[in-house]
Amino acid sequence: MPVLGVILAGGLSRRMGGGDKPLLRLGGRTLLDRVHERFAAQCAAGVILNANGDPERFAAFPGPIVPDGVPGHPGPLAGILAALDHAAECHPNVAYVASVTGDAPFLPDDLVQRLGDAVSGGRLENDRTIAVASSGGRQHFTMALWSLALRNDLRAALVERDERRVGAYLARHGAVAVEWAAAPIDPFLNVNTPEELEAAEALLLSREG
Repeated sequence: MPVLGVILAGGLSRRMGGGDKPLLRLGGRTLLDRVHERFAAQCAAGVILNANGDPERFAAFPGPIVPDGVPGHPGPLAGILAALDHAAECHPNVAYVASVTGDAPFLPDDLVQRLGDAVSGGRLENDRTIAVASSGGRQHFTMALWSLALRNDLRAALVERDERRVGAYLARHGAVAVEWAAAPIDPFLNVNTPEELEAAEALLLSREG
């Protein structure tokens, strides 16, 4: 099925000291570039970037840059909603949006396929479906596949009910978890702190060496 990808880069990166975390460099390339390279090949409808503020700082990104449609920086769910709205407006043949974060440089190359298999394999009972990635027994809430049928409910959750917790939203909609091995490298390792960036550099060296 055609899937539109969204890389979430709308966060405030407090643990990294602020700024645009996806533009930090790992092995000479930005985190965003590494994420896009691994993700774009999996998304037949292309990849957009969810980011707020001046889009010029992401001028090198090879796709549309879509800001949150809900004010106040309510978190990742706003980025998901922005992507669902963009898909509905610009990609009439797309029924699902796959989301990843802009700080996960080791994404698996079968992410979208396996999440799609979980959604279409009869493991959920209706078309308001979400499949979420998991590794080491821990779900990665923003690494997920979302049905466009969720648009109205997600907007109501953010605007009317002020719901911001991604995990609670997934649980309420019966999201199915798809497990990946966490060794030798967790494919969903994300970089939140300078120490984690250093650790990712070491992992990259060991992987490429």
